[in-house]
Amino acid sequence: MRIQTLQKQRNCTLFFGKPYRAGDDPSPGMGTIETTPHTQIHYWTGDPNQTNGENMGNFYSAGRDPIFYCHHSNVYRMWDLWKKILGGKRKDFEDPDWLNSEFLFSDENKELVRVKVKDTLDTEKLRYGFQDVPIPWLKTRPAPKFTRQEKSRRAAKKSVVLTPISGFPVVLDKVISVEVSRPKKSRSAREQEDEDEVLVIERIEYEENQLIKFDVLVNDEPDSPGDQTRLLEDLEAERDDTLVVTLVPRSGGDSVTVANVKIDFVAD
Repeated sequence: MRIQTLQKQRNCTLFFGKPYRAGDDPSPGMGTIETTPHTQIHYWTGDPNQTNGENMGNFYSAGRDPIFYCHHSNVYRMWDLWKKILGGKRKDFEDPDWLNSEFLFSDENKELVRVKVKDTLDTEKLRYGFQDVPIPWLKTRPAPKFTRQEKSRRAAKKSVVLTPISGFPVVLDKVISVEVSRPKKSRSAREQEDEDEVLVIERIEYEENQLIKFDVLVNDEPDSPGDQTRLLEDLEAERDDTLVVTLVPRSGGDSVTVANVKIDFVAD
């Protein structure tokens, strides 16, 4: 999770998600800190027997559960790590629509107070911080399971049935493998710094309040667990024209529909 949520997300769009303004289509795309672990923990600890998933499963009632404060403290800690420890292009949005967004809270006197996002971004002004502890995973990277030569030999022995892009949308009632074109390849270090290459799984539709899980494998075999978050250089795929993306349903796949799989480039 620390690779998916923190290390790989080098700009605020990937970390926080896409902007959502009045009139926009719902759910334009959440960032990794929102999907994993923030929102999942809320759903998992909310009570499915309650009408609205109270307490943790609903915005208005989450603060009634003591675990809310432990959970959000950890989310803020990861936010702090992402900005201060990992650095680089990792910084908060500068969009005034976000900075000036307002929320109403009750203070210690039960009076409504209006708080803007920009007033909450400096933890020192809020008079709290996080303990400075060793971070052993900071400079580690996953090792590729197979070398390029080993992959070629294995591919010759085992054929994977590919679903054409034209065959989408698909229902994940079985393992789906698709060959995805890379619009750009062999990019320079500067180009990689300016734009992040992102695998996009578009318009995932599913039944609400049902456990849904599927794995995403890149240039890997459907029956091997692998690490789905390897970088292209770890995969030795920087010069490849295409990638084979495999979607492996683990739970509730027959109620999941995926509209498309593509590669996009994101720059802040």
